[in-house]
Amino acid sequence: MSVFSISGAGIIAAVPDDDNLRATLLAYWHLVATEVTRLPGGVRSRAWEVTVSDERYVARLTTCPARGAIEAGLMAAEYLRVRGVAAGEPVRTLGGALTAESPGGTLAVLRRVAGRTLSGADPIDQQWWGDRLGAVHRALQGFAHPGLRKWNALNPAASHLSIEPWLRNAVIGAVTAATRLTVTDRLTYGVLHGDPAPEDFVIDVATGRAGVLDCGSSSTGPLVLDVAAAVVYAGGPEASAELLDGYLSAGLVRRDELDAALPVLLRFRWAEQADWSARQLTTCPQPACRAGAGEMLRRARTALDSLPG
Repeated sequence: MSVFSISGAGIIAAVPDDDNLRATLLAYWHLVATEVTRLPGGVRSRAWEVTVSDERYVARLTTCPARGAIEAGLMAAEYLRVRGVAAGEPVRTLGGALTAESPGGTLAVLRRVAGRTLSGADPIDQQWWGDRLGAVHRALQGFAHPGLRKWNALNPAASHLSIEPWLRNAVIGAVTAATRLTVTDRLTYGVLHGDPAPEDFVIDVATGRAGVLDCGSSSTGPLVLDVAAAVVYAGGPEASAELLDGYLSAGLVRRDELDAALPVLLRFRWAEQADWSARQLTTCPQPACRAGAGEMLRRARTALDSLPG
């Protein structure tokens, strides 16, 4: 049995109920959960904080990307830890695997990094958020894994884009602009977090040390695409000044590149959200699922219509 729930960003994901999650953790990891709390944030996945006696873990369920991309993200987190960036430590199953298949998708478990999660609306937290995203980009230079995907996975010919008359042209426009950007501008490429919601980053107030819970479903691409995703979470460019300042101080991207690439990749990010929502609407029969995906599709259209170009 599985239920459907709406994430904080409005996307629907098929998730197991708490009993199913507990059963999966016990069967595959031999973890007896004493407390399970759903975590906010994230578009491509859902996460729970899991307490086992005096140990804390994060269980993350991803419904769409290939399992290899999820496992690449787990190994990226391990790569970060070795290089001094606080990140969740992947916990292997009893059989030695990095992930397990659950009723709602692919489930991964990591040891919880100490600290509270960040608030995207708080200026100081935005500085930490940008700083840690920049540190992640720097530390992952040189990381390689066979599961890493290429960033531009949008297919303008996909059948689900026919669900709304405006949608296919919006995706074509975003892909065309992003392709032109990559051809005409010199961009900084690397390993992307993929879904850098503020709730995936933490600050330990006792030590002042900031970190990241995990690295999502990792891919490679222009680093500003991750920044664009974070800006969407923060509420748009006007609400992201401290986030961008923190990133520029710690990351690999210079101000001129950020200024040139961010508007184009913001459009691309919203096109990704619209594509994701349309796919949900054409594949998910549950009314709650369709309602949440429909709301995100409306939000994506509003954002795309408001962007320049």
